[in-house]
Amino acid sequence: MQNEVRKLEQVEREDDQENGDRLMLHIASARERPASHAETERELSGEPLGESALTGIFEISKVLTAPCRLEVTLANVVGLLQSFVQMRHGIVSLFDDDGMPDITVGAGWSEGSDERYRMHLPRKAIDQIVATDRPLVAENVAAESAFSAADLEVLGASENMPVSFIGVPIRIDPKVVGTLTVDRVRDDRSNLRLDYDARLLAMIANLVGQAVRLHRLVACDRERLMTEKDRLQKQLFELRQPPRERKKLPIHGIIGDSPALRGLLEKIAVVAKSNSTVLLRGESGTGKELVAKAIHESSSRAKRPFVKLNCAALPETVLESELFGHEKGAFTGAFSLRKGRFELADKGTLFLDEIGEISAPFQAKLLRVLQEQEFERVGSNQTIKVDVRVIAATNKNLEEAVARSEFRADLYYRISVVPLLLPPLRERRSDIPLLAGEFLRNFNNENGRALTLEASAIDVLMNCGFPGNVRELENCIERTATLSSGPSIVRNDLACCHGQCLSAMLWKSTSEEATVQPAPTVPVPAKPITSLSEAAALVPPVGSELASLAPPGTVLVSGAKMADRERVIAAMEKSGWVQAKAARLLGLTPRQIGYALRKYGIEIKRF
Repeated sequence: MQNEVRKLEQVEREDDQENGDRLMLHIASARERPASHAETERELSGEPLGESALTGIFEISKVLTAPCRLEVTLANVVGLLQSFVQMRHGIVSLFDDDGMPDITVGAGWSEGSDERYRMHLPRKAIDQIVATDRPLVAENVAAESAFSAADLEVLGASENMPVSFIGVPIRIDPKVVGTLTVDRVRDDRSNLRLDYDARLLAMIANLVGQAVRLHRLVACDRERLMTEKDRLQKQLFELRQPPRERKKLPIHGIIGDSPALRGLLEKIAVVAKSNSTVLLRGESGTGKELVAKAIHESSSRAKRPFVKLNCAALPETVLESELFGHEKGAFTGAFSLRKGRFELADKGTLFLDEIGEISAPFQAKLLRVLQEQEFERVGSNQTIKVDVRVIAATNKNLEEAVARSEFRADLYYRISVVPLLLPPLRERRSDIPLLAGEFLRNFNNENGRALTLEASAIDVLMNCGFPGNVRELENCIERTATLSSGPSIVRNDLACCHGQCLSAMLWKSTSEEATVQPAPTVPVPAKPITSLSEAAALVPPVGSELASLAPPGTVLVSGAKMADRERVIAAMEKSGWVQAKAARLLGLTPRQIGYALRKYGIEIKRF
């Protein structure tokens, strides 16, 4: 019978070689083919069945290159392994980026059966293979410290039934991404082949690692292409839609037709019909003042005054006089009665920019005016009643400021009646050509030139991040047009094409997708701040405005050549002793600059 089997195999081998269809030997498992006396002697003597192993590796390589689902491919690999490696269980386990089991398959895998194979994995042994990046070979798992009691129970090992185990790591480059393991009941025959099988499994694990890497690359490319397809389909759908009929807002400066801007304009049209307080949220340079003016001019107050004030530009004492006015002789220099901004904006709209920078004492005064619509001038006891719609704006995270007790919660709720989020320029890229063209026309009119924008220059602008948003785009166009010597602006005229974009250098270390309203979580320092340099290390640098304050050759906030106290005084003097502005110059928060002033005993000058 054995001779007949061998003859049949020889005939099959000769037929395959003649036809050129297959270059493999028929592999029969122990269940399919009884071992001959000669083969048994050869295995017991430790001589490897090299021909069978090479054929098996060849077959596995064909399976790994087949266009199948990864789980099916790995299950087929384990099924082939059973044909020439003695085993009771063979399992391939792959991990995700967090080290958790992602795919676990064995011979006969089917959808939803991962957990069944996972139950046969000795966790402690698997963890050792991953941690050491080395194979684990155990002749008797019960005698190995690498296996816990739970592992022995999983493998079914006992005194009456000793179990051998082989596990090898699966790598993608230097990283271990999974394991290939087999276990079998220990006997004299299997013990002689442990080291040989371990080397064989290591070779197969390398092949599996390369296959897994290719599958993941293909999956990543497929996901990227599907995302791009969805984006293009969405754009195509929007282009096919008839343009919406909407009232054109009578405001100069709002340019664009992107979906994000259209949505904002529709909200402005709705908000303008009421007298509710509006809070404009958005990054610097997104056009908050233009939106505030659009709301005013689209409202019933359009024929009334539109008064604006930057709260961060004035110290507290001056800010109070600016908003509420003062009587003659109320303080030194008050030579005549002066109406405040609230009084000037009566029956109209008052725009308070950078409202997040006002001090805590002044927040209480402003809260009363917003609630009661009444106030007293500085130096007067007479209450003045007004009818003012307030539109506030900030690029600060007010939720976090409230959590830090830097901004009053009751004032936050009073001004945040109707919050409007202004989209950054990177979310309305289709508006960039329109904005750039408008800015270039303004430049041409002011300077008597006739420059045009080439398509190559527009392509560069469309790919820029513009962390400074519309204001940065306007500056970029004006700077490029000023330095351009030809009749049109081309790609090479733009500074970013030569690595000279100052904005890119400034924002290199910051995230391009910084959000305006993150969750109000408050990071607590692990240790108290002991110096200004340590305080500055907690926030990213905001620019080089402080360079003019220090002597040549000195280092700014992050350096140590100029004393901390001198830097604070220099910044305060340049900012007119306004703490919020000095904090921005130094790259600190208002709370940190206040701490520095108290620490160094710096007396704040009042004007």
